Amino acid sequence: MNRTITPRLRILVLLFIAVTGALLAGAGPASAHAALTGSDPAQGVVVDKAPTQVSLTFSEKVAMNDDSVRVLDPKGRPVQTGSPAGVSGTTYAVQLKSGLAKGTYTVTYQVVSADSHPVAGAFTFSVGAPSQTVVSGAGPSAGGGVVGGLYAFGRYVSYAGFIVLAGGAAFVLACWQRGAGVRPLQRLVVGGWVALTAATLWLLLLRGSYTGSGKVADVFDLDLLGQVLQTKTGAALVSRLLLLAAAALFVAVLFGAYTRREEGQEKRDLTFGLAVGGVVVAAGLAASWAMAEHASTGLQPGLAMPVDVVHLLAVAAWLGGLTALLTALYRSPAETPVEAAAVQRFSRVAFGSVLALVVTGVYQSWRQLGSWPAFTETRYGQLLLVKIALVAVLVGIAGVSRRWTARLTDPVARAGKARKSQAQARKEQVAASQTAGGKSGGSGAADSGRAAQLARQRAAVAAAREKRLRDADPNRFGLRRSVLAEAGVAVVLLAVTTALTQTEPGRTELDAKAATSASAGSGTSATSGALTLDMPFDTGGTDGKGVVSIDLDPARVGGNEMHVYVQRPNGRAFDVPEVKLSFTLEAKKIGPLPVNPDHIATGHWSANGVQIPMAGDWKIAVTVRTSDIDQVTVSKNAQIG
Repeated sequence: MNRTITPRLRILVLLFIAVTGALLAGAGPASAHAALTGSDPAQGVVVDKAPTQVSLTFSEKVAMNDDSVRVLDPKGRPVQTGSPAGVSGTTYAVQLKSGLAKGTYTVTYQVVSADSHPVAGAFTFSVGAPSQTVVSGAGPSAGGGVVGGLYAFGRYVSYAGFIVLAGGAAFVLACWQRGAGVRPLQRLVVGGWVALTAATLWLLLLRGSYTGSGKVADVFDLDLLGQVLQTKTGAALVSRLLLLAAAALFVAVLFGAYTRREEGQEKRDLTFGLAVGGVVVAAGLAASWAMAEHASTGLQPGLAMPVDVVHLLAVAAWLGGLTALLTALYRSPAETPVEAAAVQRFSRVAFGSVLALVVTGVYQSWRQLGSWPAFTETRYGQLLLVKIALVAVLVGIAGVSRRWTARLTDPVARAGKARKSQAQARKEQVAASQTAGGKSGGSGAADSGRAAQLARQRAAVAAAREKRLRDADPNRFGLRRSVLAEAGVAVVLLAVTTALTQTEPGRTELDAKAATSASAGSGTSATSGALTLDMPFDTGGTDGKGVVSIDLDPARVGGNEMHVYVQRPNGRAFDVPEVKLSFTLEAKKIGPLPVNPDHIATGHWSANGVQIPMAGDWKIAVTVRTSDIDQVTVSKNAQIG
């Protein structure tokens, strides 16, 4: 590798290590790609009495429809009533029919997370005792099946189209302005616009089925399409289509009026105008992804979205420019070969793009992973390692391309090559003239049609000679091969990137696993340091049914703050004559420790300084009295401390 490249690569490596270490060392909480972190009843729990509702707690807010949560009895029949509704924060509940029989019930859910991805799953709980069930327990396959595959293909094509459109246009304006008149390059950029437009319409049609039923028959359901247009993702796709209209005008000017301008101040002004307009349109297109996906939710969205836009623009400048260079090297006409200076300019653009990718990529990795173990313990982290390896390979091949570029632009080699080309051209010109003279003497007349044919033959011979001379250059031949290898790796890299955008971030996956483990161990839907328990009750008297909720914060040894809420089955708060609690640690024979909370407001009681003497699996019992003679005690176990 030549000496001018080595320091730059060294800077990249050192920057990557420093920024990665700093970011991962200071990782904080974030969420994206919603995951189920708790439920009531909890997964696998056996309850004595049938619950009146099932509540689900997610790592972030989600979008639901009427069929997002279903509860099935042991025979597979739905027992939920009404639509799921938000209870508080990220907790959602669906009411159940009364008089549920004993046995195992299956809860399935399919929701859309704030970063636009469908999330689905299932779990079971039992009333009285576990039983056989005809339900397999596997929830809906969110984003799977034929529609999921078609949607993933559309995402890949949309990314590829954007990269070719934005990167190809940038290559023409920043590196090779003569290329605006080269037909193969024009077809490439226009093809990128067509691919992105078609893929955007494709995704818009598939979106409703992709996040819902997953049925191919629903792809052309106009009602579903109307619902999609009211979502954040639908708005982003429509915005992308509007920006593509502006991009069409940009492309028309670039390959139309721009090619007819003579060199001078007027063309320089048009170049500046196209550059500014192109950057604005390209940034807007990139923002249509950032505003609806991982960057739009979780930690630091105000910073993450601009970073995501810069990341996409850098990818387009590098990989899209690479595709344009490959097209120019292989398909440009002999009379308009890509100049060595243009290749050198692209080399500098590519280096700047790689630098931007390193900085923005490290930030995105920290944001989506948060810790070193997430690299190997989550699918997102594993895919990210593959992506990093591919980028490293791509940078390595780019280093080889830079060496060929340096040789291609070497003045001594270029002068020697020019002298050799001129000598060969003179020899072939003499041979062509002799051939033409012999044919002219034989005819004895100056036929205009024959002269035109002869001129075309001479032009073809000259073009073939120039192409042969160009292709015979070992430096150009080496550059073509290395750029082709780069493009091949870039195709695979784009596929891995597309898969990453559809994969649950590692940080969220690990947080969900931790929350699920804690919830399974305690039989609660506790999250992030505070304990929340929901217990349905029925005193048997008039107006005796409801749900009592207990919040214990911070749920650890020592003093705790406790709030108690009593609600009717329809979710409305109501007062009861008396609410009492007690804490018992049966393993250590401690308790019951009574707690008498103070009435604060309708359906709300609280107590401060609730003392928990030691950590353990505590039984929390609540006695609710709804009249002078009607009362009941319900209880649940929870890990405290």
